[in-house]
Amino acid sequence: MLKALFFVGMGSLSGGITRFLISKFVQSSTVLSFPLGTFVVNVLGCFAIGMFYGLFETGHLMNNNLRLFLTVGFCGGFTTFSTFMNENYLFLKDQNFFYLAIYTSLSLFVGLIMLYVGYSIIKLL
Repeated sequence: MLKALFFVGMGSLSGGITRFLISKFVQSSTVLSFPLGTFVVNVLGCFAIGMFYGLFETGHLMNNNLRLFLTVGFCGGFTTFSTFMNENYLFLKDQNFFYLAIYTSLSLFVGLIMLYVGYSIIKLL
């Protein structure tokens, strides 16, 4: 278990640093107030996790530590949006449209509400 935590932690560290650098670079390269840096990171993260899981399924990358480093660690540190999209894709792939709709809707709706509640609580203090 400790070895798995090490690989996840190292992947998260590298993913988080990479997210910060790419997001800042992209955002500083535009004059738009749209969060283009975050958007680019989220899209790249979805692309990366799709590639990684594709490589693992086809047997091109079989090492479990590498899988933990790249998917849970790097992609998780780079953006949790990639994991969210992968989970939605698995529902779609399994043709489980009910869970797909519930998970996506609740994640967005409840996530936004919880952000507002957390923000509101701090503003009241």
